[in-house]
Amino acid sequence: MKRWTLLASLTLALVIAVLAGCSTLDERQRAWIFQPSDRTWSGGLAAAEGMDDVWIKLPAASKGEEAPKLHGLWLPADQPNAPILLYLHGARYNVTGSAPRMRRMQELGFSVLGVDYRGFGKSTQTLPSEETAYQDARAAWDWLAKKYPDRPRYVFGHSLGGPIAIHLATEVGDESGTIVEGTFSSIADVVSTSKWGWVPVSLLITQRFEAAHKVDKIGSPLLVVHGGEDRLILPGLGRKLYEAAVQPKLFVLVEGGSHHNTNSVGQAQYRQALAQLFSLK
Repeated sequence: MKRWTLLASLTLALVIAVLAGCSTLDERQRAWIFQPSDRTWSGGLAAAEGMDDVWIKLPAASKGEEAPKLHGLWLPADQPNAPILLYLHGARYNVTGSAPRMRRMQELGFSVLGVDYRGFGKSTQTLPSEETAYQDARAAWDWLAKKYPDRPRYVFGHSLGGPIAIHLATEVGDESGTIVEGTFSSIADVVSTSKWGWVPVSLLITQRFEAAHKVDKIGSPLLVVHGGEDRLILPGLGRKLYEAAVQPKLFVLVEGGSHHNTNSVGQAQYRQALAQLFSLK
């Protein structure tokens, strides 16, 4: 979805929903921000060939209720002791749509687990929220920690997955590094940098994703990657997130990279950054 369409939808949702009540306001924002679906990119299905299905159970909300579950894709590296990467995707497309990016991270030396939040793909179908996405990321992390306790583990977030990755890194203490790409400092900042930035909607935002207020609390090195031609999430928002973080950290601007192809265009820069910040080769 083009940036103006997404932000116009969000702004319209805020204006309409506030007239209808707080419950509707929250639900409309969750729907427009996440855009949960089972859609995928054209190349996603082909790239996902050969990946293993993973199922992760979450605690049931109440006794007698069926426990929700997450669906994931597992892509092991050729090296048996390779570091593990938890891949947290962005809005609109399911985890299969991220399969090409997952493969590129495997090429950089990781075994990769990508998961769908509730509401996406084959995961339990319910309207996701900021809070449930945080819970889902933590469940996937705990699953990896139990299955691969002796291997270094990294958390990766693309776009909307960035603030989710940042939040996860503030909750756990066993991550070896945090990587975000094409992401932002907060939803309010995304709105304020749009052509509708003059509309006073910040106080109406319930799904805030305040990554810039949390990033200084993570306990691992942080790599922030952004495409120079990203028109969906402006590079300045990635830079703002980076500036709010503490050392060790690294900001990589990939010239010519868009919101969707930075991972591909910047593969060589990625490799160099991983070696510099995390001593990965």
